[in-house]
Amino acid sequence: MEVPLLKEKIITPVLFAAVETDEGIAGYGLTRGPARFGMKEFINREVAPFLKGNNPLETEGIWHRLFKQFNPRAQTGMWSSAVSAIDIALWDIKGKRYKEPVWRLLGGAQNPVQAYVTFGLKHYSKDQLVDVARQLVAQGEKRLKMVVAVDPEDPKVDAVRVAAVREAVGDGVELMIDANYLFSLNRAVELCKLVEPYGITWFEEPVYQNDAALLAELRRHTSIPLAAGQNEGHRFRHRELIASHAIDIAQPNVCSVGGYTEAVKVAALAQAFNLPIANGGGWPHHNMHLQAAMANGWRVEFHFEMWDVGDRIYKEPPAPDQSWVKLPETPGLGLEPRWDALNEFEEK
Repeated sequence: MEVPLLKEKIITPVLFAAVETDEGIAGYGLTRGPARFGMKEFINREVAPFLKGNNPLETEGIWHRLFKQFNPRAQTGMWSSAVSAIDIALWDIKGKRYKEPVWRLLGGAQNPVQAYVTFGLKHYSKDQLVDVARQLVAQGEKRLKMVVAVDPEDPKVDAVRVAAVREAVGDGVELMIDANYLFSLNRAVELCKLVEPYGITWFEEPVYQNDAALLAELRRHTSIPLAAGQNEGHRFRHRELIASHAIDIAQPNVCSVGGYTEAVKVAALAQAFNLPIANGGGWPHHNMHLQAAMANGWRVEFHFEMWDVGDRIYKEPPAPDQSWVKLPETPGLGLEPRWDALNEFEEK
């Protein structure tokens, strides 16, 4: 993929899954790329034969049969990612079968939904960050996110970059930061104190391993709302984050948590604690359906990296406009694959 101002391309591996029914309906799912060759073998050699003969509309039953057969001890990782791709494809089939978009079948709470752009890559210099941020604001985007932990042992580096972006875009633009859980608690506290004056909407995954105890401690030291959960593979880890009062915003990602079937459970759990959910971890074209479906759905992340992947492998997918995204009325996910691109990029 290519991003503004960078000469070098960024490689983003994914696993793309297709499920076909005996009635000729096909659904398509996707998950992030780590362990993609293992997931490919798992899906083709174990999941596919196991699913043959099942009713694809019975998404809850299929999810739990897959869970019982292949993951009886509730481990995350490859299983959750692979099942995410399968479950997304099954919901795509369900939408096409019932001639309704997935966001409506899941609940249909709102459309359009808020969107934000993750632009602030570590690859950028401070001046490049400012340039790209200004370009986006000029295009009408009012919600931006940037990556921090450029040097996890020196939060002052991030504070200078955050200050530069805030000065460039003004106070009328929301600004979020994401550490990809690279800080120790002490360094995260230090950064919070340095950037609190800049009106940060949320600090995403600030500490090692999304440690719930550390996150809860950090919340006691900062006024900045904390968000986490984009890579968690089950509702059980989200339960720990929510029940431990470790976060202000839950971030189930349908491409990691186990698809829509599991993500709606996390959303309901968050709702019971009066917490919003927000898309973190990218893959907006799939996660927008969850955010639009749920009453506590808040916003969709258009991350430069994963946004570009979607534009390359799907035909004219939805895009943000003035910090909102309008979901299609097309049955299923409304995502038509570009088979030429998928074939071109396929790893043998």
